Order: sequence, then C-alpha cells, then structure tokens
Amino acid sequence: MEAKAQARFVRVTPQKARRVVDLIRGKQADVAVATLKFAPQAAGETVRKVVESAIANARVKADRASEAFDEHALVITEAYVDEGPTLKRFRPRAQGRASQILKRTSHITVVVAPVEKKERAR
Repeated sequence: MEAKAQARFVRVTPQKARRVVDLIRGKQADVAVATLKFAPQAAGETVRKVVESAIANARVKADRASEAFDEHALVITEAYVDEGPTLKRFRPRAQGRASQILKRTSHITVVVAPVEKKERAR
C-alpha cells in the first residue's frame, strides 16, 4: 500500500531541490532519511521532513487496513519537484532604474511503497 506526502510552496528553487531529490529516488526510506540528515544542501531538511511524513502516512494507512507495518520494507518509488508560483520582487539599481528579482518556490512530492517479497530476496 503506497503512501504520499507533499510539501507545497517551499521557498527553495526547484533546481536546487531536484539535486537533493535525485539523491534518494529508488532508495529504501530509512536509508534516504539517513542520507538527507547529513546532506549539506539547504533543501535536504525539507525533503527529509517530506519523506518522514510519507513514512508516517504509510503507517497510518497500514493501521487503518489492519496490516502489518515494516518501516524497513518501504522504498521511495516516486520523488519529484514541481515548480510553484514565483514571487516577483524589485531591487533599486543605478540611475533610478529597478531590476526584477524572481524568488522561486517548489512543490515537493514523495511516494513510498513497500517492496515486494520476491524483489527483496534479490
């Protein structure tokens, strides 16, 4: 049973967040959390929180369905970053001009699912 978590309107550029998400795609969920805990990028903390939220959502879904839950069997099946709305700000420049500054936001999505038993045997 797969579970999903999203963080929307995160104030980090999608390009920087994608670098972090690419580190964890396809990994086991607990390994991904450990990797993100020590990632030097600023987006690492936000992505870690989304992964932990997806794990918690999987636990709740398993409890509601009265199924056994094993956190070590969860794998990150999907992880992607979409572009959110861009905040437009202006900065004063020389000779009375103004230049635009684009403050980009991201929507971070992580989907976790338990790995099948025959896949785990490999």
